[in-house]
Amino acid sequence: MSRRLKFLCGFVLLILTATAPAAQTPPAIRCIPQDAVICMQLSRPKALLELLTSQEVMQAVTASPLYRQQASNPKLTEFVNVVKYLETTLETDWRTGLAKLSGGGITIAICPQDTVVAIVDAEDERLLARLHEIFLNFARAEAQKQGRAERVISRQYGEVTAWTFDGREAHAIVGKRFIFASRSEGLKAVLDLIAQPGGQSLAADPAFQAAMRAGNADAMATAFVNLKPLLGIPKVAQLLEKSRVNPLAALAFAGISESFRNSSWLNVGLGIEGKTLTVRALTDGKVAGPTSPAAFAVPQKSDEGAWPNLVVPRRIAALSLYRDLHAFYASKDTLFPERTSGLIFFENMMGIFFTGRDLTSEVLAETEPEVRIVVAEQQYDPAVGTPQVKAPAIAAVLRLRHPEQFKPVVEEAWQKAVGLINFTRGQQALPGLVIDRPVHGETKFTMAAFSTADVEDKTKLDTRFNLRPALALPGAYLILSSTDGLARDLIDAVTHKTDPPTAPLVRIHSLLEIDGAGAASALSANRETLVRGDMVKKGRTQQEAEAGIDLLIGLVRLIDRAKVSIGTRDDLSEIHLETKLNLPQSQ
Repeated sequence: MSRRLKFLCGFVLLILTATAPAAQTPPAIRCIPQDAVICMQLSRPKALLELLTSQEVMQAVTASPLYRQQASNPKLTEFVNVVKYLETTLETDWRTGLAKLSGGGITIAICPQDTVVAIVDAEDERLLARLHEIFLNFARAEAQKQGRAERVISRQYGEVTAWTFDGREAHAIVGKRFIFASRSEGLKAVLDLIAQPGGQSLAADPAFQAAMRAGNADAMATAFVNLKPLLGIPKVAQLLEKSRVNPLAALAFAGISESFRNSSWLNVGLGIEGKTLTVRALTDGKVAGPTSPAAFAVPQKSDEGAWPNLVVPRRIAALSLYRDLHAFYASKDTLFPERTSGLIFFENMMGIFFTGRDLTSEVLAETEPEVRIVVAEQQYDPAVGTPQVKAPAIAAVLRLRHPEQFKPVVEEAWQKAVGLINFTRGQQALPGLVIDRPVHGETKFTMAAFSTADVEDKTKLDTRFNLRPALALPGAYLILSSTDGLARDLIDAVTHKTDPPTAPLVRIHSLLEIDGAGAASALSANRETLVRGDMVKKGRTQQEAEAGIDLLIGLVRLIDRAKVSIGTRDDLSEIHLETKLNLPQSQ
């Protein structure tokens, strides 16, 4: 055969090969090894990229103290120059380039033996190849500069060329797919599943399939966690055990920790709509039944649940819990038997305050299974004075079963507690609290406060002047507040009539809400104190401390509101997080 004919045949073969449809690679999840402990899938990277690179977000980033502080940092300048070089070389801007390089989806998995696997499906195969060639040249030049050119090598896995840039990681490009693994064994496992699509991948695991069926199919991103190996880690097991045996932790996290202990998987889904981010987590752990020690924290009837949070001026956070306090304390011997003896002193003190009444059957039994807590920024009366450290006010709100009979009992107990505080402070020659009985609306309540009559400088009062404890009993409610101001606001909140009437949130046992504006305002009011504390505790300069605190305040300001609800759905435990961002208006 002549040389010309050989060349013609070769050219035709090349054309046919180039134009023939490439073999379809299996979905990324079918290329993840079945022993993966955690797997995260970002199915719509472009939508997330659009949010993160929007004009509003970029304005918020460039206006942040951290960005302004780092603007002149040589490392940031170097990074910006590298990005500009890539934009010029690849003939695209960085936003468009990222979209083309990741638009097909991103999958990241954590496997045993500290192996991390990442699969990125690009939309532009040519752009992916050009970018890899650029970084390959960078790696070769750096390795030669260090006299270790052997670190950058390639080897064949079947028909695939795999590379390593440092002798440890391994990566390869298969069509439009970029595959990375922190260990060569991880890359080999992925390539084996691509070569044999029917292999044992995570997609075939029954637990993974159950988690995906329970989750939101429209989620922008999902995460699967195999809880069984994680629950076997000693530190995780110890953390769950501590939450079980600590009375306050058991009260706050009951139902949550128990669900995790009984679960085999966790599914997390991320959604984005406008400026609102939603995260929904589901576990298959059995919820507490009527005979479970944690039943006090889980609504057993179809119409039961935590009540909506109370709204007051200057609110920072609010927490609403479905908690049967009577059932909780009645189960103390089962919940934390090792602490039963330690609770004897607590019960004796409660017996003094409540005139010998049994704490379980005669005190806690008088409360409905609802606990609402409110945190709000204080407003200070200039005539009274302003503390140097401005602590927020906090209050707990309960509803009584037999308010008319039990109100006098609560009032007596509260005044005994104030009297005990005054007696103890008097023994130390310290000023005590002065009790008063003001009226707000139709409610006469009891409060106590430290007098500032003898204080000359009322602009920087001692921290104790943040405390003005109050007890209010409007209607069937019991309000125990750290300040009379918050007590007044809560009296208004619980006596306000709504149409339709407020109803419990069915099957929800815990509800937390955070108001970004209130939290940022409280932090700003204590900026000087926080800066000084940072300088003392962390040894930072004033400039460093101010930048850190300003960054914290700026991040909090980016949150308009955040809400977390925890409950049950179809015999599954569900956690739902909704965060609305407070982004500047684009100009």
